[in-house]
This record gives sequence, structure tokens and C-alpha cells, in this order.
Amino acid sequence: MGVSVGEFLEMLGKLPEVKQHDSDGWVSLKVHGKGFGYLWEKTETVGLKATIEEQIAMVAERPEVFEVQFTAGRFGWVVVHLGKIDSEELFELVNEAWCLTAPRQLVDAHEAGSGRPRVDF
Repeated sequence: MGVSVGEFLEMLGKLPEVKQHDSDGWVSLKVHGKGFGYLWEKTETVGLKATIEEQIAMVAERPEVFEVQFTAGRFGWVVVHLGKIDSEELFELVNEAWCLTAPRQLVDAHEAGSGRPRVDF
């Protein structure tokens, strides 16, 4: 189990229109200029957008994998330890964070192409 930083970055290629911006010590992840995640290579962690309910549930269920990052409006951001999660679960979380952020038309087109049902929050 565990996902490397390289594997995480490869996952991002499965989502349309993701832009990465390197800053001092971290990489921001955006779609259409809006952030849905962060990568801290040094600590091998990522921060992902989620609903507050998901944030609370993930941290309560597996605090060794997830930490509360912060809340903003109706969203609860979660820190994910890459070495403690499998790639399938991580991709689900990245995809959900992206879907919470991307414009609806882009989400609909992506989900239609992937065969995945649309998830409404």
C-alpha cells in the first residue's frame, strides 16, 4: 500500500484541464483557476477539497491516513498521507475534489467519457 509522489502526479493526468503551479515547498492544483488540491513533496502529503461531512468522516475513521487541514465555507479540506493510502482510493478522492471545483459542463463531459455516474453533493 502507499502511493508515491510520482504516481500521484500521474493520476492528475487522468483529469481534464488540471494546472499545477509550483510555489515555495508545495504545488497547487487547479482547474479553471480554482484550487482543488495541494501537494507537499517533502512530507509526501496532499491536501484535497472535500465536503465538511466527508472531512469529518475520513478523519474520524482513519486518523493515521487523514488530517483536518482547514474548512472554508461548505468545504472541509483534508491532508492525505500518501504512504498510507492505496492508489484507487486516492484517485477517488482526487476525482471528487476535482468534481467539487470544476465547472459543471466539464464535470459532466468528464463523467460521460469515463462511464462514471455523476456524484452530486
